[in-house]
Amino acid sequence: MPDRKIRVEVQDRVATLYLSNPPMNVVTLDLTRQMNAALNHLANDADVGALVLAGEGDRAFCAGSDIKEFPGLIAEQAIVSKKLGYENETYSAVAHFPKPTIAAIERLALGGGLELAAGCDLVIASEDARLGLPEVLLGGFPGSGGTVRVTRRIGFGRASEMMLLGDAIDAETARQWGLVNRVAPKGSALALARELAARLASAAAQATYACKVALRYAFDLPEQEAIARTLDLSEALSQTPDFLEGVTAFREKRRANFEGTLDIAAFEVTR
Repeated sequence: MPDRKIRVEVQDRVATLYLSNPPMNVVTLDLTRQMNAALNHLANDADVGALVLAGEGDRAFCAGSDIKEFPGLIAEQAIVSKKLGYENETYSAVAHFPKPTIAAIERLALGGGLELAAGCDLVIASEDARLGLPEVLLGGFPGSGGTVRVTRRIGFGRASEMMLLGDAIDAETARQWGLVNRVAPKGSALALARELAARLASAAAQATYACKVALRYAFDLPEQEAIARTLDLSEALSQTPDFLEGVTAFREKRRANFEGTLDIAAFEVTR
C-alpha cells in the first residue's frame, strides 16, 4: 500500500480533500491515483454536498508535478500513458464533479496545481499567493487540461501570456483576470472556501447540479443547442421536490428547506 498522499475530512456536508505531499504537495503518480479514488467516492457520498480542495501545510496548494518521476517516464516513453492521461482523467473528475467545488490556494499554485484548481467552480487565493504555468520553461506546456480550463477562465490573450512566458501572477491580478473568484487574507483561503462551501452544501442540490451542467453547455455546444439543452434541464428541475419547495417557500415568505439529495438520473435527457 503506497503512502497516503490524500487526506479527506467531512464536516457539516463539506468534504475537504487535502493534497498531502508536503512540503510543496507536488503531484506524483500515487497522489493522482489516490485522488481519483477519493473523488469517485465523494461524488457518490450522499452526506457530501460540496467539495473543497486544499494543500497540506502552509507552503503551497500544489507546486506542480514531481519532476523526479520524469526521467523514468521519458525513458519508458510513458509520459502520456502513465502520467498525463491519468492526470487528465482525474482533473476532469474535478471539473465534472456533480457537486460544487472550491479550490483554496495558499501561497503557490503552479503547473499541474493550477490546472487542478482551474477545474473547480470557484477559486479562492490568499493575498500572498502566486499562480503560474511555468511548463514552457522546462521544455513542455500545460498538459493536464490547463490550456483548456485556464483559457476558458481568462481568455486567449492572458492565457497566452501565462503559458508562453511562464511567469507567475499574484492573487490580485488573478482575480482581475477572472482566474480567481476571491482573494482572502494571508492564511485564510481555506476558511473562506469552507464558508462558501457550507452555503453551497445547504442549497438545492438539484438546482446546483443543473446550473453546473448548463454552464458547461455555454462552452461545449453551439448557442442554440446549448439553449435547447438548458430548457431540458429546466423541465427536469421543475419536477423535483426542491423546486416545488423553493416556490412554496417564496410564496409563504419563509426560508426554503431543501432536501439536499442529488438525483443525477432525473436530468438524463436525450435530444
